[in-house]
Amino acid sequence: MSAARAVGLLLGVVVDAAFGDPPNYHPVVAFGHLAAWAERTCYADRKLAGLIYTGALVGAAAAVGSLLERAAQGRAVRQTTVTVLATWVALGAATLAEEGAAMARALDAEDLDGARAQLPHLCGRDPASLDLAGVARASVESIAENTSDAVVAPLIWGALAGVPGLLAYRAVNTLDAMVGYRSPRHQHFGWAAARLDDLANLLPSRVTAALTTLCAPLVGGSPREAWQVWLRDAAAHPSPNAGQVEAAFAGALNVRLGGRTVYPHGTEQRPIMGHGHAPDADDLARGVQLSRTIGLAAAALAALATRI
Repeated sequence: MSAARAVGLLLGVVVDAAFGDPPNYHPVVAFGHLAAWAERTCYADRKLAGLIYTGALVGAAAAVGSLLERAAQGRAVRQTTVTVLATWVALGAATLAEEGAAMARALDAEDLDGARAQLPHLCGRDPASLDLAGVARASVESIAENTSDAVVAPLIWGALAGVPGLLAYRAVNTLDAMVGYRSPRHQHFGWAAARLDDLANLLPSRVTAALTTLCAPLVGGSPREAWQVWLRDAAAHPSPNAGQVEAAFAGALNVRLGGRTVYPHGTEQRPIMGHGHAPDADDLARGVQLSRTIGLAAAALAALATRI
């Protein structure tokens, strides 16, 4: 099983790099439709309702993964194939890099309208409130956070728990994106999804930050600077996980992140991370390259972890 899992994870990374997200019918989109229907059906402004909602949907994803893995048990080719497909579904590395590169091109051309139109592909902030510098900062922060959420975390959970881990993690992360925001509607109902996502990303975010420090020289950064900024600034962030990777990226790219952050549900004042310059198009392009490199390192690490 461990050999099939390792090969499946690595081939899943290759398939994602070659083809990106499934083009016509993405299972995560289907899961999102199911989750939206379930929210309309069972919504109540209570934590217990959100806990039942989250538990049922994540449990269903894990159960599907378990059934698929059991159906392939004892047949190495089938085990590998199932893992490849689940990894392809759970990963978002290629799409993240493509969207980041498209944003870097818009910023380089000083196309504010194009950059604002591109921003929702990367994060959920209010584009209308941002100038080019604000879009650049939001994009670098999003690339950092999503390198953990959409690249490293699925690989770690795939290594630790196979296909059930891959699908359950993607379900958790999707629910957090849908109902985990601290809006008035989801303050209580989305509590369980947000806390479960925090828990699921405790290890991946720190692995991502560590890989960021190691890979910093490949984008002209300093491992020492990344390490120092990570240790100094991460804990000040309101998220126990996003702060880890954003601080490490800030140090690795020698940029300054954080500050006033506007979401559709309200405005937050984020702590400043790093002491470099404000990020620009070139820094975003370097951040995309850093994300790609971290993804490759994480794939190798995940494959090795299946053999332990």
